[in-house]
Amino acid sequence: MQAEKLKWSAVQNDDKITLQITGELSRDTLLPLWEQRFVLLSEKQIADKDILWDLSQISRIDSAGFALLCDLITHCRRIQHSNHRLIVANAPSQLSTLADLFGLTDWLNSFIA
Repeated sequence: MQAEKLKWSAVQNDDKITLQITGELSRDTLLPLWEQRFVLLSEKQIADKDILWDLSQISRIDSAGFALLCDLITHCRRIQHSNHRLIVANAPSQLSTLADLFGLTDWLNSFIA
């Protein structure tokens, strides 16, 4: 069975950017996102914005996808100004399961809306 292709989109409003990942976030699909992550999430683009990660369109996430998502969230928080928020919305149940497995539930819950 072939993995569902991963797509990435960003919609920017005045002081907010919505990032949406669509498809399967797995080791079989994440390479393009991994390669583009710092271009798509540059300091110039996100430092002075609230960030909403919309995960409603993720069909599957594995441990490699979870690791990448954690890395992206950490990257965003590192360069985002402290007066702006980062929210993870519509998290699939697999995300909570993986957070439990890796002991990151409290950390992840601090972002989940």
